[in-house]
Amino acid sequence: MTAFFLSFLAALLLGAAGRDGVRVARLAAGSGPATALGAAPGLVLAIWLSAFAASTLAAGAGAWLAPQMPAAARPMFVALALGVAALELAVRKAPRAPAEPTRSTGAILIVLVAAQITDSARFVIAALALLTQEPWLVAAGGTLGSGVALTLAALAGSEWERRLPLRIMAWALAVLLLLAAFMIGLSVRDVLF
Repeated sequence: MTAFFLSFLAALLLGAAGRDGVRVARLAAGSGPATALGAAPGLVLAIWLSAFAASTLAAGAGAWLAPQMPAAARPMFVALALGVAALELAVRKAPRAPAEPTRSTGAILIVLVAAQITDSARFVIAALALLTQEPWLVAAGGTLGSGVALTLAALAGSEWERRLPLRIMAWALAVLLLLAAFMIGLSVRDVLF
């Protein structure tokens, strides 16, 4: 169950602080009354389906990679994945609010899956699946964490960016991920331990 809780926590925090939470909040708020979706059932459905699809793909990729590499190389992969996740969290910015109404659940789903496949949470989920070799628990935790974070963003709408210190959260999480990557990398090289 550790794999489930770690992936849940990672997806919840990284989804809330990252660009995906902002993207969903901006979709819900729109650029005005004509484009505002609010927490429409179609948006919430797209959130949960995209969280499931992206988390399952990431965990599946991690599980597929595990037997492909020697056991000694796995911690280095985890360190690299955490480093890439930190970089993604610190560098990439969320897109602007949509200028036209986006009412198609299918279109929203495609956009959210495409965005989440390369977000910081999915890198961490892939690393956890490779490390723990429990891809279904990791995928379930990632789905739940991302779904909760993005649903809260949809419910908050324009208040999401106003009330939360998202840049500070993103930078703090990026620093934590970089430190974890550095420590894992050093332990693999026998520098620290």
